[in-house]
Amino acid sequence: MAKNAADLANPTRKNGNHKNGATKPGLRFGRYFTPEGSHAYDLIEWERRTAAITGEKGQLIFEQKDVEVPRSWSQLAINVVAQKYFRGGAGTPERETSVRQLIDRVVETLKKWGLEGAYFATDEDAQNWAEELRFLLVTQHASFNSPVWFNLGVPGRSQQGSACFINSVQDSMESILELVKTEGMLFKFGSGTGTNLSVLRSSREQLSGGGTASGPVSFMKGYDSFAGSIKSGGTTRRAAKMVILNADHPDIRDFIHSKADEEKKAWALIEAGYNVGFNVPGGAYDSVQFQNANHSVRVTDEFMQAV
Repeated sequence: MAKNAADLANPTRKNGNHKNGATKPGLRFGRYFTPEGSHAYDLIEWERRTAAITGEKGQLIFEQKDVEVPRSWSQLAINVVAQKYFRGGAGTPERETSVRQLIDRVVETLKKWGLEGAYFATDEDAQNWAEELRFLLVTQHASFNSPVWFNLGVPGRSQQGSACFINSVQDSMESILELVKTEGMLFKFGSGTGTNLSVLRSSREQLSGGGTASGPVSFMKGYDSFAGSIKSGGTTRRAAKMVILNADHPDIRDFIHSKADEEKKAWALIEAGYNVGFNVPGGAYDSVQFQNANHSVRVTDEFMQAV
């Protein structure tokens, strides 16, 4: 075997839509990293290892034995892939036990969609594309985002592959609550969300029916709580969220100080004896707001020039 699998490949790239000067419908793919007619996995040395993750006190949080992995992979990579991305209930026959199964699940799903959508010129082009992609993934030259590994090819799951969604909201209670549902379902399947809340009236404005508006910072508490409650992709990873407010919004000072104010509360709880760790039920940071989102201020060119 050559030192590098690319040494075995045909040195002439065949990618492109032209062959013998004629334009063909669909994409054409040749081999670059893998030899013609070969399977990407045949170029890899495989072994079986135990994936295990322990907590701060050494307690076993996750373990899966006899996991088939490339010999070149680090133990950290194996632990993350087995815990986060392998599908199927632990200890059941449906549980994935090999990196081959994980990669095949995703690649074969994408290839199937490509064939159904007539993206490839021929079945051979589709197979070449799939083997090249397998090689890039199994050698860690490239990787998909988490939603792809969580969802693609898994029966009964939304085939949601995008990592981040930008959602809008209107200044009405119906829209504010609809955003809760939208974000929750996106979090469920492993994606993150971002929303600019500047359209919401400030806490200094009067409501038509009497009283004062809650303001965006108040509603952010609810959004943040749902993000912390929903495990992204059905795993132990928290949801990823971004909240934006324009620099000229009347509540911008409250928005800027919101995280720092909650941090002071967390330290007061820590001094009172609460657990200092993150993601600890009942701990200091589990008891305060705004731990699940990035807060960003949107500024204009005029603002930056002025300051």
